[in-house]
Amino acid sequence: MSSNTGPSAGSTEDPYSYHEGFGNFFTSEVEKFKGRAVPKDQSNPQKWNFHAEQLNGTSFVSPRETLQHVWFYRKTPSASHGPIQKVEESEKGKCRVEASFLATNDKVEYIPRELCWNPFIIPAAGNNNKNENSQKLKDKMPEIGVKGDVDFVDGIATICGNGDPTMKEGVAVHIYVASKDMDNRAFCNNDGDMLILPQQGRLDIQTEMGKMMVKPGELAVIQAGIRFTVKITKNKEGEKRARGYIQELFGTRYELPELGPIGSNGLALPRHFKFPMAHYDGDEKPKKWRIDTKLAGKFWYYDQESTPFDVAGWHGNYIPYKYAYNGFVPSGVIDRDQSDPSVYTVIRANSKIPGVPMTELYIFPPRWVASRDSMRIPYYHRNMATEIIGVIEGEYPGSSRDVVAGGLSVQPSYMPHGETYEAYYNHTQEPTVAPVEIKDQNKFFMLHISTHCAITKFAEGKTVRQPLKGNRGTPSTYLGFHREEAAAFEQEMEKQKKQRK
Repeated sequence: MSSNTGPSAGSTEDPYSYHEGFGNFFTSEVEKFKGRAVPKDQSNPQKWNFHAEQLNGTSFVSPRETLQHVWFYRKTPSASHGPIQKVEESEKGKCRVEASFLATNDKVEYIPRELCWNPFIIPAAGNNNKNENSQKLKDKMPEIGVKGDVDFVDGIATICGNGDPTMKEGVAVHIYVASKDMDNRAFCNNDGDMLILPQQGRLDIQTEMGKMMVKPGELAVIQAGIRFTVKITKNKEGEKRARGYIQELFGTRYELPELGPIGSNGLALPRHFKFPMAHYDGDEKPKKWRIDTKLAGKFWYYDQESTPFDVAGWHGNYIPYKYAYNGFVPSGVIDRDQSDPSVYTVIRANSKIPGVPMTELYIFPPRWVASRDSMRIPYYHRNMATEIIGVIEGEYPGSSRDVVAGGLSVQPSYMPHGETYEAYYNHTQEPTVAPVEIKDQNKFFMLHISTHCAITKFAEGKTVRQPLKGNRGTPSTYLGFHREEAAAFEQEMEKQKKQRK
């Protein structure tokens, strides 16, 4: 464990300052309590200025390299709250959220075919969606089932996943939509760590450790057991509109990938990960807060008379963080063939099987492709892992389906997938000698989950049968698998080539 690096300053887009460095142990104090919030020689002195409270993210006897915990120094202990009550599934549509993906759960199903979703509509008062995609697409955009404005927590809906949080193994993949702040409301996820990937709108996230501003092109991780609230930053039109993706991780932690032969200076650099600095709201006038908690996919809540964000200082390494994609240092082949997408891993998490990750997050940044005499479009593929594609901006160029910004695609384990025959044929006619720059017009990511994933019944009912790219083929199959159509297409292309000559 290394010590605290110097804080980074805020900017016009992000007003907050941060500690920097993945895997570091930090000490953070609010300026007005400097030297009086965090004790220097021990963690829990008999007499101190604030209540000491520890949050353990791993067991007490975990190996030192995996041990994660944090000590808070706060005005009011977290234990000071009212009775805990269960939220009925019918209330505000909480049944959209699933945590158990066992085959015995009749709310999920393992489906061996590609599934696609258009971006979900962001609910808003008056159903004002003028800033959504084109009218043609909007007519096909699914809804989460909430009328009027919705905050971050009530706007979460589960798409797919594997495992179960009570077994400490697996993941869940959700989308979120939001159009209002979580006023006097905080959320605590006891099931797992949340990897948040905004697609539209900036999230102003306040955690017990401090604040983070997270925008499209960045990710945030908030670990299990940490309370937080989310405000939506207004866009240029003065509206609060946010949409994005969440991967929830059960039982293990996100970590950086090993670099192997890449060496010291590639992929996501530890110094580019930013951690919030202590922020104190304890001087505010007392008011009632509602704390929502998720456990085994069910929602519970309790009220308290003080803010959960009255922390004057803290020290530890169980801290939320954010990362900007533009800091990623890509690697790849420079002679022939293609690199596997694992060379674009930002963070990953281990499974219980040695050497096999539970999940990996890939991003595909601007880069140069220099392979010679090689297919540069994604190869036709069958994979033991489930591949989940989300698009931040532009479109995903590696599929035969049109996956647009805000949309989602799930390629199940071992099922064949790839580009259209049209894209394949055109690429075989192009010279592949000169290097090509892949620019930043398309921003997308892949969640590479090393097992089967079940689709929720909610999500299955929202899928669309995306047409194939271009003008060829049918929605249900790849053009390349129809020999007669493929032959006719090749003849048409040869005819056009001769006419051009």
